[in-house]
Amino acid sequence: MITLLFAVSSLAQDPAPTLGPGVRQFVAEDAPILALKHVRVIDGTGAPLRENQTVVIQKGRIDAVGDDAIIEVPAGAKTLDFTGKTVIPGLIDLHGHTYFFSSAGLSQMGVSGPRLYLAGGVTTIRTAGGQMPYAEFNMKRDIERGLAAGPRMYITGPYLNGPSVGPSLNRPLETPEEARRVVGYWASEGATWLKFQGSVTRAVLGAAIDEAHRHGMKVTGHLCSVSFREAAALGIDNLEHGFITNSDWVPDREPDKCSPQNMRFQEHVDVDGPGVDSTIRDLLSRRVPLTSTLAVYELFVPGRARVPAEALETLAPAVRAAVEADNQSTNGGKGFVSPVLFRKMMEFERRFVRAGGLLAAGVDPWGNGSLPGFGDQRNFEVLVEAGFTPIEAVRILTANGAAVLGVLDQTGTVTVGKRADLVVLGGNPVANPGDIRKVMLVFRDGVGYDAAKLLTSVRGMVGLQ
Repeated sequence: MITLLFAVSSLAQDPAPTLGPGVRQFVAEDAPILALKHVRVIDGTGAPLRENQTVVIQKGRIDAVGDDAIIEVPAGAKTLDFTGKTVIPGLIDLHGHTYFFSSAGLSQMGVSGPRLYLAGGVTTIRTAGGQMPYAEFNMKRDIERGLAAGPRMYITGPYLNGPSVGPSLNRPLETPEEARRVVGYWASEGATWLKFQGSVTRAVLGAAIDEAHRHGMKVTGHLCSVSFREAAALGIDNLEHGFITNSDWVPDREPDKCSPQNMRFQEHVDVDGPGVDSTIRDLLSRRVPLTSTLAVYELFVPGRARVPAEALETLAPAVRAAVEADNQSTNGGKGFVSPVLFRKMMEFERRFVRAGGLLAAGVDPWGNGSLPGFGDQRNFEVLVEAGFTPIEAVRILTANGAAVLGVLDQTGTVTVGKRADLVVLGGNPVANPGDIRKVMLVFRDGVGYDAAKLLTSVRGMVGLQ
């Protein structure tokens, strides 16, 4: 018996921008109607992989999905035979910086960043803190107007923090009144998220969350002075990095202070203990999702600091030298994340999800070699290493990110009526997780971009532009 696995879209379509020549050079497929035939599909819902599928794309949307024997290809469609290939939803990155900071300096990835995300299969990002926020607003504008190739962007604005000493690109906030004013300003500028750092006080964070919600914005945090349970009680919408940044378990913790031992102490926490259980219960009861960033923290673990050759080729010479030196130092024993702590980070995320928590993921580009796209792919591999099935890992990287952003009705799964944000892989990541790196085509709103051309265009560029 053949099971019917498709429907036909009847949703209204958004007008597509006219793509400029700077974008058109990377477009491989842009037919009005496309039929991807004979593909295996991992749809992002958590459902098992399906072989011998047809996916029809029309007017930027997924028009039909189902068995090859059932789906009737519309007249006039361009048909692509993807036998042996896999289609997954476009990846959704919730910690997608567009700057790169290393010992060689700070630079904005104004051109290279968006292309790297798209080449790696990432079709949507949330910028979890900007060093140059107006550069990100302009980047988003150019992508939406068809003037630059890149992912859909949700802007978080600059880093917000508590009182600080010395030079910084963070915005320090000392009073609830100041926090409300700053939140209102960034709402007026078009930011949809805000991110707080590790020295914020509960009073300031609580006021900012309240004001953000008044403006229809959401708040996330890389916290320390405020613990996960405290932040959840204040109404925070998301928490970054997971186990390593939670101060709930630090003994004799002073309220509103970040203890220097915070991250070091996590290594001694019993992941299966009652303290961790209590935190997880609180997060679940208040429906606070977490963002996994295992790929960046892995690069601080002695013996695990490795960057793919293809990623190193995208770095400017001075930046590449700095990254390779940092990795050599880490692997020589100077990394600040021990193998024991890293394993506990993975175990905590597995326990959080098994308890019913919503886990999404992000790359967190950083000077040790965590790069857009490449780091997102590595997140998939490390999540599988952590004990998630490949099907679960795809869901974390796609549908769960869409759920956190509140756009699961629009994207995040290979489902009829949703945006045709899809990735075509030259292999099977269920059988071989490393095949997540075999990105061939990336469809964003039904336009198929050549991943290899995007990567070639940014060789030697990261650290320059």
